[in-house]
Amino acid sequence: MPPSNPADARPSRFAGVIETQEDLASLHRHLHEILEGAAFKGSHRSGQFLKYIVEQALAGHFDTLKERIIGVELFERSTTYDTGDDAIVRVTASDVRRRLLQHYGTYKSDTGFRITLPQGTYIPEITRHAAEHKIEHHDVRDPTTPLNAESNAAPSENANAPQDHPEIISAASGRALPAHQVWLAVGILLTALNLAAAGGIFWSHLLHTRNSPRSTPPWSAFFTSSHITQIITSDPNIATIQDHCNHEISVSDYAAHNYLTNLPSLAPDETKACQLLIVGDTASNIDPGITAQIAMLAQRASAHIAVHAARDIELTDLKTDDNFILLGSPRSNPWSALFNDQLDFRFAFDNTLKKEIIHNARPRTGELPQYIPTALGGGTGRSFAILAFVQNLDQNSQVLLLAGAGAEGTEAVGDFATDLPRLSSALQRCGASRSKPPSHFELLLQLDIMAGSPNNISVAACHLLPH
Repeated sequence: MPPSNPADARPSRFAGVIETQEDLASLHRHLHEILEGAAFKGSHRSGQFLKYIVEQALAGHFDTLKERIIGVELFERSTTYDTGDDAIVRVTASDVRRRLLQHYGTYKSDTGFRITLPQGTYIPEITRHAAEHKIEHHDVRDPTTPLNAESNAAPSENANAPQDHPEIISAASGRALPAHQVWLAVGILLTALNLAAAGGIFWSHLLHTRNSPRSTPPWSAFFTSSHITQIITSDPNIATIQDHCNHEISVSDYAAHNYLTNLPSLAPDETKACQLLIVGDTASNIDPGITAQIAMLAQRASAHIAVHAARDIELTDLKTDDNFILLGSPRSNPWSALFNDQLDFRFAFDNTLKKEIIHNARPRTGELPQYIPTALGGGTGRSFAILAFVQNLDQNSQVLLLAGAGAEGTEAVGDFATDLPRLSSALQRCGASRSKPPSHFELLLQLDIMAGSPNNISVAACHLLPH
């Protein structure tokens, strides 16, 4: 339990945030609101995890907020359990981050507190903002409810008024998003609504203290365009089929929906398992967070975005002057392979190593001909990711590729791409100008993975590309 006098034991990181007993009580009310909200109602484990780390942080017990100690104290693992084989702490922390994002996209805090769990740590951050009001329930939708489901809620009086938030469109053809993308689109919409309603003072402060998306390459190309930006999320089932069914799926096969043609000789039960995988309804754990970060940038730029699952689009959907952001390597998002010819850094699956590596088609001084990750699947080691800004095929539009050699790499490149000051600094060092249109480029990112989380993200190489 927190100490009776928070000022006595409060760590310096909370100075100015929790100064009185009333502040402490208000924070506990806020924590209770989060745990009782829709985002955490579905997971007792994630709720217990959040409560545990917040209470330990408030008590100043930062030395206990380590993976093994949390596993032993909270999840009753043995003191000698193998954290490499048992990832319960890492997996739960990742789930907590997603649920916090969902909560703050749905509700505004009456207390003015905000709790976050930064990547690479189990120590929560607690900050204060001006007190806000909770969004009315008729403005939000259960993430499990399809967007086209009937609702008994009365329409808003301003339902037809222009909205100052990113426009989320289900599909270019007007069809509804599939089930595994519904909650993603809703989460982004709710986040946008939350940000838009937060007030002009808050966003004015951000715009003056941080780079503007409308003037920061490559985002300036997307958010000053008269065309919408479409985000294409990855297809993790396709990656699983290729890994476990020993079956490569080319972009042409993917475009033709020939997912299981020419399967290798497999036992009947293995063939059935592959068939079940293709109809399974899964979504990437990484894409929603990246998409929400992009939605925040779009809101700041008063721009519109659309979200699609990779398997829900056709090749003709890419042949427009809309701009596109593709999440995932060709292994999990085959559409990104369409742009390989423009790239120097290209993903390739090594059948001997059984993992994706990155070939450098045009090595420069000090660069390697290929980059081989040593950490995959939540392990510890080094990995790589690519951030590439290229021309759309035969179109007057742009494409941004955010892809890692594993989920951690994609998460890292998503964070890097949406950190405008850091991205701008990297491009300046690369020699990219703030011209209009901005230069095409590739950044090869290097990262360390510790306990399933990306850390020490740096630029290993940068190539400017011809227009």
